[in-house]
Parts: sequence; C-alpha cells; structure tokens
Amino acid sequence: MKTLLLARHAKSDWGDPGLDDFDRPLNARGLRDAPAMARRLHDEGVGLQLVVSSPALRAITTAREYAAAFGVELVERPELYAASARAILAVAAALPDEASVAMLVGHNPGMSDAVAELTGEFVELPTCAVVTCALDVDSWAELVEGLGRLELVRTPRDA
Repeated sequence: MKTLLLARHAKSDWGDPGLDDFDRPLNARGLRDAPAMARRLHDEGVGLQLVVSSPALRAITTAREYAAAFGVELVERPELYAASARAILAVAAALPDEASVAMLVGHNPGMSDAVAELTGEFVELPTCAVVTCALDVDSWAELVEGLGRLELVRTPRDA
C-alpha cells in the first residue's frame, strides 16, 4: 500500500508584474498557510517520507515547509512545473519504493487534473490544498490512472 499526497503550492505574490511566472514568491498568506498546513499534516500523523516539488519558487518554498516539518528529503523535479496530469502521475510512478508515503508539490490545473485521473473524482484545489490518495500497490511503478482512492482533501480554510 502506498499513499500519495498531491499538493498545490501556497498563495503566490502577483505584486511584481515584471517577474517571470517561475520566479513568483509566496505572498503573506502563502507564507502563513504553508507552514500551518505542514504542521497540521504532521500533527495528524500523516507519516510523510519524501517530498518532490516543482522548482518554481512558490512551489519549492511551499515544499520546504513540508520537508522541514517531517524532517524528510526534498527533491526538485523540473517536469512538475506547469505539468499535465499525465506528467504528474509519471513522476509519481517513478518514486522510490522505500517511501510508502510521498508528496508531490506543484501547480494547477495539473494537480487537480492528476487527482481526477488517479481517483476518478475531480477536486478543484485552492492554493495550499493537499489531497491524500490511497494506492493499493506495492511499487510506485504500478501506479496507473483510476487506481487511486481519494481519502481526504485538506485546505487552509478548513483547519
């Protein structure tokens, strides 16, 4: 059994129109929500073992909070930036089997679409939302569309 958490980055700052999309930082709300969600998952006993993130500034900043809260490795995967559902699930299928609970941090619409592809249920993820999907597999490589079961959707507002 594997557990995949799909997370959308926290709220980003649109204050500097000259910044490239990749370089947008978190705004004040994002800087508050990301550590709060990380603590919440930790306090709930999620057991996160690995965090894999898009390298875009808003995503990697969010991912660092999860990795720090759980004391786990953070891996950057460029293919998660502006990724399609198929690309996101391909990253998940390549996760190391030593991790039974892993998180991918990325962007919408890809993350919402990945939840739908994996579980058959569409969830529009607001910023800093985390979806938990249960996978009845022994290896991440066995992951295929429709295999997952949506277990829980967490947002900063429902804390």
